[in-house]
Amino acid sequence: MIRSMTGYGRAQELRNGRDITVEFRSVNHRYFEFSARVPRAYGYLEEKLKGLAQGSASRGKVEVAVLIQTVDSPDSQVAVNTALAREYVEALRGLGAELGLTDDLSLTAISRFGEIFTLKKSPDDEERIWADVSAVAQAAAARFVEMRQTEGRRLREDILGRLCTIEEKVAVVEERSPQTVAEYRAKLTARMEELLGKSGVEEQRILAEAAIVADRWAVDEETVRLRSHIAQLRTILDTPEAVGRKLDFLVQEMNREANTIGSKAQDVAIAQVVVDIKSEIEKIREQIQNIE
Repeated sequence: MIRSMTGYGRAQELRNGRDITVEFRSVNHRYFEFSARVPRAYGYLEEKLKGLAQGSASRGKVEVAVLIQTVDSPDSQVAVNTALAREYVEALRGLGAELGLTDDLSLTAISRFGEIFTLKKSPDDEERIWADVSAVAQAAAARFVEMRQTEGRRLREDILGRLCTIEEKVAVVEERSPQTVAEYRAKLTARMEELLGKSGVEEQRILAEAAIVADRWAVDEETVRLRSHIAQLRTILDTPEAVGRKLDFLVQEMNREANTIGSKAQDVAIAQVVVDIKSEIEKIREQIQNIE
């Protein structure tokens, strides 16, 4: 199944006291290119996320954004500077004695001195955090891939429809091409009869001239190759692997054959059909630029 290089997927989940949000998004790019936006404290996640992204996309410019918010702090501890608290108590009591004030010190009063307390965060358990982020990232990646596949199906149907149109146009060329030679032969005969008279026309000479023109104007080989390219393109569209580059090559070959038909066929009707064929090929080329 072909996939588009454009996609988006998002997942959010509360895991082990952390609200984790992961977003995958991608746009067209000739190769695989990865970038990540993660909180500075979790920079070690970037390389792991890259591996996950590579498993979800083989081409395209992929960006992964991670947001981690702590809901509660199970890994944090409050440390008390007992020595500093003692100095505060002694200083206050000394001040009370010197000023003749009642000693009404309490634990509540001491707790107002914030520098006595320090919030210490335990070192991150990187493996546990990655397990949580990975679970959310995989859910986001699944939605990301699903969107790329959905868009890929739409692209496939559009391309198949245009291939049918091209085949119809090729059939017109195949039918019209022999007629141009017959018309040329008839015009040549009429012209020679006009100049030489009916009795002076040499049939063999006309046949020889018509044969030369027929060989020069013949587009059988080009139409056969064009049909072959169309058949190959259909087959590749059903290939499960990344096929964007193969399709791009085939479309170039299709355009080459169309150009050759246009240059060889000296006929206004065929020229117009070739313009239509090239227009459809160009639309297919534009669509293929978005296929992985």
